[in-house]
Amino acid sequence: MSEVTPETGVIVALLDRMRTQRLPRALDLKEKVDRGERLDSFDIHFLQEVFEDAREQQPHWGEHPELQEIIAKLIHLYHEITAKALENEEQTTST
Repeated sequence: MSEVTPETGVIVALLDRMRTQRLPRALDLKEKVDRGERLDSFDIHFLQEVFEDAREQQPHWGEHPELQEIIAKLIHLYHEITAKALENEEQTTST
């Protein structure tokens, strides 16, 4: 059986937050921008918080190659959200 370390606890907490808070909100944002809607200030603040947390937690993720696939999928999701949000902004301001 593998040893439970403080690092393991941090990873479990981060994954739980992703599952219960971050991922559901990100999926809601994806639906929103896919409908052609613009992000509001709360949405943008959420994304800024996610990116800041990701930068701070990068050392934890880097030590766990078994999580790389999940992290890559999340990065792709956030990229899709921001790219589509930018597209929606550009369409709104050009009309």
